[in-house]
Amino acid sequence: MVHSSPSAYHFLVGTFNTPHLYTLSFSPYPSPTLKILHRSDAIGSHSWLHLSESRRNLYATAWTDPPSVVAYAVDSPTQIRMLGTAVTASRSGYVTASNNAVYSAGGATGEVFAIDPKTGAFTGTSPALSEPHSASVKPLQKLSFVEASGAQRDDGSVMDFGGLRHGAHSADLSPDGRTLYVADIGRNCIWTFAVDPSTGTLTPGEKVVSPRPHDGPRHVWPHPKGKYVYCLQEHSSMVDVFAITEHGTKLKQVQGVRIIPDGLDVGHFWADEVRTSFSHGDQPKYLYASTRGLKEGQKGYVAVFALDAQGRIGIDNQTQPPAPDPLLCMWQTPTSGGWANAIQPGPTIDGVEYSALTDSEQGLVMVLAWDGHSIRQVASVKLDQGAGAATAVWL
Repeated sequence: MVHSSPSAYHFLVGTFNTPHLYTLSFSPYPSPTLKILHRSDAIGSHSWLHLSESRRNLYATAWTDPPSVVAYAVDSPTQIRMLGTAVTASRSGYVTASNNAVYSAGGATGEVFAIDPKTGAFTGTSPALSEPHSASVKPLQKLSFVEASGAQRDDGSVMDFGGLRHGAHSADLSPDGRTLYVADIGRNCIWTFAVDPSTGTLTPGEKVVSPRPHDGPRHVWPHPKGKYVYCLQEHSSMVDVFAITEHGTKLKQVQGVRIIPDGLDVGHFWADEVRTSFSHGDQPKYLYASTRGLKEGQKGYVAVFALDAQGRIGIDNQTQPPAPDPLLCMWQTPTSGGWANAIQPGPTIDGVEYSALTDSEQGLVMVLAWDGHSIRQVASVKLDQGAGAATAVWL
């Protein structure tokens, strides 16, 4: 069989505890293989990675002292140049970017940093007195998620890391770039913001309280058509579907699905990630969601749901009785996932969708294959000793 697809597909992986970025190479033929292609030095551990739409810039959270976010230029899969850093008020849990701004959220606070649309580097710098050849980046805008009714909780519990389990954890943009969604585990809500497309600055929209009192919104991911967003609930192991109104800043919950098997105690898990597949353009057929076991030995899960053409969970079907169960697969992961078990969809090759799955318990990175019926782990590699895989982005 002759394959017109590339012979290898590359993706980057950050870690929770080592100052490196890993470039991994996945080859689907003649039999699937995964290997470490390159190790790039970093200024600290990168728990979250965001690749720009052009794929020429990488932005990362950095668990440095003081905490920061980092901008890189991706010249090739093995040539990654640091463009600069920007200090954040608290440890960042997540970073995302438009063409002119980077958005960070973590615990009690968040920031907006201006970037050069041509280079992707941070702008708004001033000389750092202690280091004449470096520069400090001033935030374009500072955000606070702490309300007058109470302070940010930070009790040092599992994965609290400066309040990330009890505060804002992520920030994602709508497909048109005009709305920012911040998932806040501690305040059990989604914060919405209107984005000024010319400057990247934010105007508060509304606080969308979760459907259940114990949900803990962790990540919000938009459908490419911009009519729905999916909210991953860390504590309840649910994914909720919200319809978007009022130019993106108002949300209404319309669906909710459980992402662990019935009968299991949600208290034994902490859900991690939700993503749409990247096949079929703006009409992805599948929604992926992953959970972690809260303790070593408690394995996690990857769930796959069918999506209709508009983005609701379900199968387009005009006949009666109702459409089949939209839950297509529930696959148990080989480990708890540690702090990760983050699923990141990648390329579709000969009708098979491939995803990267990261594990910090053993430092594993796996490639999963979904053929529309079942999930298989087709390849894996272990990072260097002591490196806990965090998240992946496909180049």
